[in-house]
Amino acid sequence: MMIPTLEASKKRKRRPKLYGFHSFGEPGYPILPLGPFRDNIRLFLQQCAELESYSLLSMPVWCTLLVHDDRSLVLPLYTIEENVKDSDNPFCDHCRCTGWSNHFVSKRKYHMIIPMDDVWNKPLDDDIFDLSTHLLHGLIHCNGFAHLLCINGHEGGSKHLCGRELMDLWDRICLSLRTRKITVEDASKKRSMELRLLHGVAYGHPWFGRWGYKFCHGSFGVKEHIYNRALDILSSLELEKIIQDFSDMDQYEELKKIVHYYRYLSETQLVTTKDLLRFMLTVKACFPAKRNSLLPTAKPADVMEKARPETRESLKIKPPMKEKSSKYRKFATVVSHMDSRWPAKRLEFAADVIVSALKEKKQKDFKNGGMARQDVRDAARLHIGDTGLLDYVLKSLNNVVVGNQVVCRSVNPTTRILEYTVHDLDDDDKVSEPEKEILPPPPQAAAPVSGIDVYSDVLYLYEHVLLGYPESGLVELATQAVLDSKHFVKECSVRDDTEKLLTLFCQILPSFTDKEIEFKRDLPPGEIVVMPLNATVGELKQEAENALRDTYCMTEQFVVTEIKGLEESDDMDVLAGAVQSGTEVGVRGSGIDLDTPLRYQGGLDTWMVRCECGATDDDGERMVACDICEVWQHTRCCGMEDADEVPHLFICSTCYVSLVPPKTEPAALRFDCSTAFLEWRH
Repeated sequence: MMIPTLEASKKRKRRPKLYGFHSFGEPGYPILPLGPFRDNIRLFLQQCAELESYSLLSMPVWCTLLVHDDRSLVLPLYTIEENVKDSDNPFCDHCRCTGWSNHFVSKRKYHMIIPMDDVWNKPLDDDIFDLSTHLLHGLIHCNGFAHLLCINGHEGGSKHLCGRELMDLWDRICLSLRTRKITVEDASKKRSMELRLLHGVAYGHPWFGRWGYKFCHGSFGVKEHIYNRALDILSSLELEKIIQDFSDMDQYEELKKIVHYYRYLSETQLVTTKDLLRFMLTVKACFPAKRNSLLPTAKPADVMEKARPETRESLKIKPPMKEKSSKYRKFATVVSHMDSRWPAKRLEFAADVIVSALKEKKQKDFKNGGMARQDVRDAARLHIGDTGLLDYVLKSLNNVVVGNQVVCRSVNPTTRILEYTVHDLDDDDKVSEPEKEILPPPPQAAAPVSGIDVYSDVLYLYEHVLLGYPESGLVELATQAVLDSKHFVKECSVRDDTEKLLTLFCQILPSFTDKEIEFKRDLPPGEIVVMPLNATVGELKQEAENALRDTYCMTEQFVVTEIKGLEESDDMDVLAGAVQSGTEVGVRGSGIDLDTPLRYQGGLDTWMVRCECGATDDDGERMVACDICEVWQHTRCCGMEDADEVPHLFICSTCYVSLVPPKTEPAALRFDCSTAFLEWRH
């Protein structure tokens, strides 16, 4: 097959470097950066990217070519350096909407982009930052704070890559370059379903939660405890109670069929909405039959008892193999019968890593208990970045011998979570080969019909239970709270305890010589410096000064004069023993440019937000300002629909009361959303 991107790269003067897509960014590959992000990104561009022959609006463009072996294609990863002083948009709206308005304006932004498949062989256009169709677009400030702007896998129009592959790549890049925090605004949908609501109820976190993203900043005054309580309420709805509450509604029969059908297919008990949705999402690709063909309306239990087709057994994830008297199988034998895209050695290596993680966990935390699948996966990911490989091997590890260890899996009867255990292989344990058994054909009366769409059932539950629960203000409020929580953040580790380096966070402290009154906002996070263990106080001052000058617009001329807590120390004194790695140190000095407009990411405006929902900061939602007090409020909280135009003259309720005497409102008509949420906590 001809690879357009690779063919285009052959026209370059020198042979381009090619990197493996699934391993790019793993520890030590292709580089092992140890410093802060501002230094690591320079090393990355120098050693892993090639400067393009063109620029975008005077911004340099680098390209890194990644080889996807499974699909025989080469794709470009572009890195674009945006100089903030020359930019048309020097302030970051993403920082402002996620609560980072107090961050200093960094001097450079780095855009990492994989464009849509059909433009891989074309130069980037000037409007590249405005498109939301990229397979991947991440923005990283030179201080290490980042934003994931878009991910588009198969659902978003990609012909070759799925969302998980792209997220794995982005995650590895961020960890390798040592970004500090990464935000994402989760607006992802599948068939009109908001995935942050669907996955939140099923798994307790959004889709991005698989990579460590957690609640960051809610809209309309939603706080983290409200968000967590809302998920608890929605995920703990009992299925029997749901059926009972819908007994007088048109959806009753359909909901009953759905619940009974998936309960029959599941090996574990399905009690709540969390149990049901998680099961449906986990095995959605395995269903070969239409629900109605297996569960007719009349006497479904009788039909189930008389006919149990082969497809049902396969849905319970039982292998179509029957063992003799033997109990365990060698993993090497299992591998030989696998139709895998990974070589056998790679599969065996992954199994060894998983067993090592199980053994380590067993020694530390449990004796007879198990280790949840997600915990096993996370532990193995420290050594193997290919999550597809890990998932494939984990599915095969049951009653399997790896080395001299036996790996088993079972469902914990208390938590109903799949767990893995490991124990030493005893002499009494029998190990042999599985023997295929020919299964009898299923009865014709219950022959399966292909074409089921599990997402249709998921959508039905989503629309009628989560969005349309009858006469339940609590469920409605909980659903709205989850939908109003769009901003999530991942906090990365910027230091490794095994490294013999000193990592410090240098935070500027207001100085009397720098118009201290100008520091009206919360202090921004400190800037990272990495130094050897034998560094001196004077070297710390110089390194902190260089870092601040290199990173922020308002500190280009900053001079560090003292370190808080080390005022009495001589510049030649060694830091060892005086400060600990990973701690924050305050620095004072002179030269902060308080006259530059490029001070804070929130911009120059000092406008005030005080909305009835409790919001006191810009959260990215549409707002309107009162023409009297100039305080901003959400249009939704003021009773305006998103489609409505903002009136030419708007007066907030507070100013209106001061102008017009209030009318007495019946107590029964008052409803305080915050009070309702407060009651959830008791």
